[in-house]
Amino acid sequence: MTAQTEASGDVSPWRFSVAPMMDWTDRHCRVFHRLLSARARLYTEMVTTGAVLHGPRERLLGFSPEEQPVALQLGGSDPQDLARAARIAEEFGYAEVNLNVGCPSDRVQDGRFGACLMREPALVGACVAAMKGAVGIPVTVKCRIGVDDQDPGAALDALTLAVREAGVDALVVHARKAWLQGLSPKENRDIPPLDYSRVHRLKRAHPDLPVAVNGGLKTLDEAQGQLAHVDGVMLGRAAYAEPALLLGVDPLLFGAPAPAADPFAAVEAYRPYMAARLAEGVRLHAMTRHMLGLFNGRPGARGFRRHLSTAGMRASAGLETLSEAVAMVSRAALEAAA
Repeated sequence: MTAQTEASGDVSPWRFSVAPMMDWTDRHCRVFHRLLSARARLYTEMVTTGAVLHGPRERLLGFSPEEQPVALQLGGSDPQDLARAARIAEEFGYAEVNLNVGCPSDRVQDGRFGACLMREPALVGACVAAMKGAVGIPVTVKCRIGVDDQDPGAALDALTLAVREAGVDALVVHARKAWLQGLSPKENRDIPPLDYSRVHRLKRAHPDLPVAVNGGLKTLDEAQGQLAHVDGVMLGRAAYAEPALLLGVDPLLFGAPAPAADPFAAVEAYRPYMAARLAEGVRLHAMTRHMLGLFNGRPGARGFRRHLSTAGMRASAGLETLSEAVAMVSRAALEAAA
């Protein structure tokens, strides 16, 4: 993004986003993250088309209005099923639908979706075209730079050309290959080498296509550095493990104040939502598990995590348990300052 673009206020919707992460970015997590950044784009966990079409939709797709802008990530490879699922996503109020072309798990491969679709760019293009024909919201793709023995240049270029022709609104590229045989999904997040320059070259070749980069980014300084080359950055594990990092997103990347002054204020802002969910029968741990790393690096952080991971697991745990955990950080800070 150029300085002129930023000055004009024409900021890409994908300038900063939190990655879709299975078992992590559920609706409680997204509400909490929204309290830390008003501008970040948030993504659901991946949901398969079969689950959307035949499963309990409200449980799978329901979200709170305060999460917006929030995108639904879909897993699938049948164009018509994806079109139907995208239409349902639009009816639910999602701001975007994203197609997963990056997950390397065996289950995903068995279903012929995720990263293995890097080998079938024409099919991915057909999927995007079907979704674009079904909805008015943006349709995006999250992919790898290639899989297994593919040449990353040829693989990524072929996929990009196919989805561009189909009308894709943005491409999010995890700047690593995925090895579908021999590496676990966890290993696929670390072992294949990162190649940010490959994503930068892609953006230069397609200046009018919004391109965001994902993979291995740990700090907002690193994210800001990437914005000299691409339209957006997507952080995953770093944002989840150190959620206070998100308090810097709006000031640093958008020139806007953070919605909470500090992590303590974020906890207070989260309380009304938590109280409402507790009244509905949601367990405290379902919400506090997403904030365990909030005070990392501060005195008392270990006690905070331990208390929420033990007392917070009890079926009877309520907001007083959270207050006890936060008090450990407050006391430790006072003792450190004494």
